[in-house]
Amino acid sequence: MQSSRSLTEGAIAPRLFQFALPILLGNVLQSLNGSVNSFWVGKFLGEAALTATSNSNTVLFLLLSAVFGASMAATILVGQYLGAQRLYDAKRVVGTSATFSLVVSLLMTVLGLIFCRPLLTAMSTPAEALPLAISYMRMLFLALPFLCLVTFVMSVLRGAGDAKTPLYFMLLSVGLDIVLNPILIFGFGPIPKFGIMGSSMATLVAQAVGLVALVAYLYRRNHTLCLHGDEIKLLRMDLTIVGALIAKGVPMGLQLIVMSSSIVLIMTLVNRFGIETAAAFGAGFQVWNYVQMPAFAIGMAVSSMAAQNVGAQMWDRVASVARAGLLFNLVLTGSLVVIIQIFAHFFLGLFLPEGSRALDIAVHMNHIVAWSFVFFGLAIVVFGVVRATGAVVMPLVILVLSLLLVRFPFAELFLDRLGADAIWWSFPVSSLVALILAALYYKYGNWRQARMMAPDAAKAAITPAPLE
Repeated sequence: MQSSRSLTEGAIAPRLFQFALPILLGNVLQSLNGSVNSFWVGKFLGEAALTATSNSNTVLFLLLSAVFGASMAATILVGQYLGAQRLYDAKRVVGTSATFSLVVSLLMTVLGLIFCRPLLTAMSTPAEALPLAISYMRMLFLALPFLCLVTFVMSVLRGAGDAKTPLYFMLLSVGLDIVLNPILIFGFGPIPKFGIMGSSMATLVAQAVGLVALVAYLYRRNHTLCLHGDEIKLLRMDLTIVGALIAKGVPMGLQLIVMSSSIVLIMTLVNRFGIETAAAFGAGFQVWNYVQMPAFAIGMAVSSMAAQNVGAQMWDRVASVARAGLLFNLVLTGSLVVIIQIFAHFFLGLFLPEGSRALDIAVHMNHIVAWSFVFFGLAIVVFGVVRATGAVVMPLVILVLSLLLVRFPFAELFLDRLGADAIWWSFPVSSLVALILAALYYKYGNWRQARMMAPDAAKAAITPAPLE
């Protein structure tokens, strides 16, 4: 039997690094997949098609943000129960979460297929892109159940201390998606040409194959968390667990929406300075996405690792996880920032023409903004630690304060005096505010007393079972 991998013993720093690295590589794979798909659509199907995918992917991001939140809640619950040596309860979470993910994703699929056109129209999708966006998005909605279930299974595995298996199967689905994109868009042999719908069809096929292969692999290896025999009854939804998935998952999902909303608001200010400044910001945003990846990977890793130690009541190890996570982020994100500062002209020049004024603006902008991701990354790691207990509201409040009530107002307030530099300086200012508030909450907040479920609910229907 393949057992879960305990994160409650052994040297913390090496385990955290080994655990975070596959998550980081998975994030890179997902970004690469999106970039390659955009290349085929934008390069060969035109601007209208690329606009169609951008509008559709915005909707998909909002839906997956909710799924991400619930999946992270499941990750933490599984981690806490395994850390406390309560395997049966961990399986209860797996069963309820699987059914909940399937029901919610099917509901979103049905509603999406019905309201696809009015939704895109409400988003002011350009008329020439609307038919393309509808066909693309409808196929994405059909792929949604597979996307949600894959996300759920991979999250549960990370909660059990396994970050490598999700990476292997993400590599399978991303590789398949990349290969299928040109085949289904342009046709090949007996396979007809599907145009833009072929791109989202590739996603559907890749995610379906990845999900089936992953579940088959886990049952073949007889993974600890697989449900067998009478345990199949655990697929019935436990309302106490569903309540925790919603109550804790919604704030975590909203964190992603707040971060994306802050960029949308900033873009409204950037656009005031014309196409060259907007192009510079777009190029910088592409580079900064990769700079932020270590922080988000480490944040997810410390959540899983801290959750198991919270379950085991090993608070000294939780503090050590926090210190190791902060150090790793400081080194990794700091190193990336130094590199893109030194070679800013080269990296930004990958997205902007040589000799353009936009490139000069981008290099200047990068010198001000890039360091902010060190501060923000440290805050993300702190958020990862405190949410391991179930404290998910305060990180959301801190993000709202720093990104929506500091970053945007600061930029707008100093816009007349500093010009575009007011926008660029709003990044380090707001990121520093986020870090200070996160540090104060970690030191003085009541996050250690937070719970994923109320004590009475957590004790309900418990059948103790040792880890095998």
